[in-house]
Amino acid sequence: MRKALFAALSLAAAISFAQESDVVLDEITEVLHEKPHQIFYNKWSLELNGGMSKPTDPFTDGYSSPQFSFFHVDIGTRYMFSPKFGLKMDVAYDRFKNDDESKKFETDFYKISLQGIINVGRALNFESWTNTFGLLAHMGVGYSIMSNDNFEGDASGIINDTDEMANFIAGLTGQVRLSDKFALTGDFTIINNYKQQNTFDGQTFLGNRRGFDGTMYNMSLGLTYYLGSAEKHADWYSENLNPDYESRFQKIEAMLMDSDGDGVADYLDQEPNSVPGAIVDTKGITIDSNNNGVPDAIERYIEANCNCNGVSDVMSNSQILEQLVNSGIINVYFDYNISQPYKSSIGGIDFVVEYMKAHPNAQIEVIGYADPVGGKDYNTKLSLKRADAVKKVITDKGISASRLTTKGLGIDNNTDYQLSRRVIFKIK
Repeated sequence: MRKALFAALSLAAAISFAQESDVVLDEITEVLHEKPHQIFYNKWSLELNGGMSKPTDPFTDGYSSPQFSFFHVDIGTRYMFSPKFGLKMDVAYDRFKNDDESKKFETDFYKISLQGIINVGRALNFESWTNTFGLLAHMGVGYSIMSNDNFEGDASGIINDTDEMANFIAGLTGQVRLSDKFALTGDFTIINNYKQQNTFDGQTFLGNRRGFDGTMYNMSLGLTYYLGSAEKHADWYSENLNPDYESRFQKIEAMLMDSDGDGVADYLDQEPNSVPGAIVDTKGITIDSNNNGVPDAIERYIEANCNCNGVSDVMSNSQILEQLVNSGIINVYFDYNISQPYKSSIGGIDFVVEYMKAHPNAQIEVIGYADPVGGKDYNTKLSLKRADAVKKVITDKGISASRLTTKGLGIDNNTDYQLSRRVIFKIK
């Protein structure tokens, strides 16, 4: 959806902002070229964890370990490609000892791993109900070395001093956000060892085995420190568009609206109420080449559809003409603070006169407007004077004054100042 919006914004910018949209164009260009998901969150973090471990199998008969016992520690670094996916590398150390019912042993276990990260919290939209709790899933592979005094003391040459093996690792990490820089974590991990050659107690050599025969678990608490200068880390960043960008897009979308459908954005449109299908210039003003108050497209339509009888230039189709009068297309314009219309604008009145001649019972309301300059009361009076002046022009052309009523509606804030100074007509 955002890609479609970007494309629409770019196209609209190219068409509508060609002459007068430097400010908005700069804003759109900035939004299109910035990469919000790369500048609004940090990607790197350092992790330190400590806790307990539990090897489960294999053990020599008569040997066993406690149900989770200390000591486990690991330290790692993590990089998030996005708020949902990342990688981490860590090194860990575990020490296994016998429990009270086992013969004595002590084994050291060293591990390095590379794991993929899925931010389950962001994948499941935790941000919709919490900004404090998170959940990460991790899975990957590792390499481990296990050592035991018994390995080193073997003189047969069969048992190596260390047992080297590969690992398959999977786990879940709960998160509690303490601040923008720190998070408390709790982790549970399962580790399957591939090609483990000795028991965890170090007393039995199992031979050159192939397979995932060794299993152990880790439980730990830890602290994550987030690196970077951005306000939030990817762990807590919502992939919904940043609020600043959201407001900017809304502002741009509002400015690009074209309420009257004339192809000119509202913020550039000096005539935001153009009749559907009207031909307008780059400022949204209906083109009127001869300045007679009637748009060129309407005049051409009238010429193409009229039934001329040698006297009248008006169509015989009264419904079309009535629509033209009522739609506000026919306007009479005025200069600033003047109640007499432009001479070039009087031509539009002829359509009204011819309609009234063709419909002797028709009555028309003449409505005047003014621009916002000046007081409300003054402009209301001025708009009425303009309506009265147009009424006089019509009566001078042979229409009875009793068929005309005038009204001054004062200030029109919906159009450009020059276009606000006008008179329109409504058939009663």
